Formats: sequence, structure tokens, C-alpha cells
Amino acid sequence: MPNEGARKPGEKLKQGRIAPANAEWIAEAGQMIRSGALVAFPTETVYGLGADATNGEAVARVFEAKGRPAFNPLIVHVLGLEQALIIGEFSPLARRLTEAFWPGPLTIVVPRTAKSDVSDLVSAGLPTVALRSPDHPVARALLAAAQRPLAAPSANRSGHVSATHAEHVAADLGDKAALILDAGPTSHGLESAVVSLVGETPVLLRPGAVTVEAIEVALGERLARETEASSTRPASPGQLLSHYAPRAALRLNAYEWGPNEAVLAFGGVAEKPARVFINLSPSGDLVEAAANLFAALRMLDASGAPTIAATPIPKHGLGEAINDRLKRAAAPRD
Repeated sequence: MPNEGARKPGEKLKQGRIAPANAEWIAEAGQMIRSGALVAFPTETVYGLGADATNGEAVARVFEAKGRPAFNPLIVHVLGLEQALIIGEFSPLARRLTEAFWPGPLTIVVPRTAKSDVSDLVSAGLPTVALRSPDHPVARALLAAAQRPLAAPSANRSGHVSATHAEHVAADLGDKAALILDAGPTSHGLESAVVSLVGETPVLLRPGAVTVEAIEVALGERLARETEASSTRPASPGQLLSHYAPRAALRLNAYEWGPNEAVLAFGGVAEKPARVFINLSPSGDLVEAAANLFAALRMLDASGAPTIAATPIPKHGLGEAINDRLKRAAAPRD
């Protein structure tokens, strides 16, 4: 586990609430969760803002802290299938996906069980629940310490660029998290893929850090696609038309740009004059590009450029998820 050093008496936290993700701070974070407080923590995808999923008031604080619309459901994080079976109904197909990808960056939407004590607010009133078992030692240690399932969307302002560093969380949420556990940058940098197994046909609701191709191999069949993103009542997190957005306007599939624009490049793109130029992966590695995406968007946005010009990114493998995030970030905003 990262940062295993013992907590020092009277230790001063960086920026007030950022704590090293060692055993003592994780134990304290678990107590905070049980008391109804919000704790930000790293997963292998992005940082999450965690609350006791069985505590309706705590879950309501997550929506308030993020400025998130209450019709947008949250993902519930669990240690594994045993805990998940209390909350959701898992078909043989759903169990096949947990065997292939849990713990890991795949969220599965299933019907809620009658015995589930997870707050209805988590599901935004839907008869379904989105469940994931994270594959990060700090996230798993926090789940064990809290002894609760954690409702945990990304730890950023609603609609803004997701947080992949503890400092991103502090910048976006201020003092709205009681504690931010810091284990450095996240490894995948993209949120989990989300698959619905509510009906007879598995449906991809959101591409993510597990590729569509890998999910289809595990299922032994093709995924249906959600035909339209929802701006009114999404079935899953990450489906709003405008999401993951920087303050600057984002221009996609750019081949040219002006000297006052910030540039988000990929692969062997020649660097030309720009306010800021960041290449997600000069070698054209989509895994590297995914890991760097949100941090790069934040850095380009901080430059003050009115526009971010994004060069084309391949649409295969993780490129599908990267393009999904960029498309939503470029969508018209209310």
C-alpha cells in the first residue's frame, strides 16, 4: 500500500485536509465514513468522494458537495461479490463479468435486491444499482475500515474534469470533504466502464478503463450500445451530455491551431506555436494517454486559453473511452 509510514503525533496535513494514505489515516477515515462524513480517496481510475451508501443524509451531502443533480445515480463501491449480492441481483452473466474484472475498473448495473439497505438516493429512485469492486489498495483498505459500502462518484465539481491527484480534489471541493487520502496519481486516469445487465441483453452505458473488446470476450457476445446520452434521467453515472468539462471551450479533431490556443495532442503531432502544448502520449500509447487525460485538461485549462484544441485520437481500444470523455467535455453547456 502506498505511504505506509505511521502517522506522526500532531501531524499537519497538506492544504489542511490532505493526509498520507497510511494505515492510521485510513482507520480514521473509516470512522469518519461511519459517522456520516465525506472522505475523498484514490481508486485505480480517479479519486472518489466517498460516503456511507446506507446513510441517506451522507449520500445527500455528496450531491450537495459536488453540485450534482439528484437524478444522476451514484456508483456503490464494495469489496467483492459477497457484499454486492446483498445490494444487487446478479445473473449468471453478471457473475461472469465479476469473475473476469473484479476487483477492477468495471461497474455493473443490476436490479436492486429487496433486502438492500443502500439509500434510494444512490440510485436516483431507479430500481437498479451500479456496483463496482475497486482494485486499489487504499480504496480496499478504506472499504474494510469503514465496514460499509461506499457511494463514491468522482471527487470533483459536477460536470468538471475528473480528479486524478489529491490536489485536484482540494482545488475543486474546498473543505467539503472531511479528509482527502493522498496516494499519488491514479493509474488508469479514466473512470470505470459501465455495463447494464438489467435486461436480457448486456448494454454498454459508458466506455471506460476496461475496453469494450475485453468485456465482449468475457461475455461471449456483443454489447448493445446506449443510443443516446441522457441530459434528463441517466441510467448510469457519466451519461450526461455535458460532462468532464474544462472552463475553456474544447475543439475536437483539430489539425491546426492558433498561438493563443492550448493544445491537447496525441502521437506524432508536430509541436507548433501555442499558448500551451501537451502531448498525451508522443509514442501513441492509448494506455498512457488515458492515464494523462484529465490532468492534462486541467493544466491546459489553467493556462487561461479561451480554447483547447484536441488533435484526433484513434477510436479503438481505450481510444473509445477517451473520445467519449472529450465529446462530452466539448458538448454545449447550460
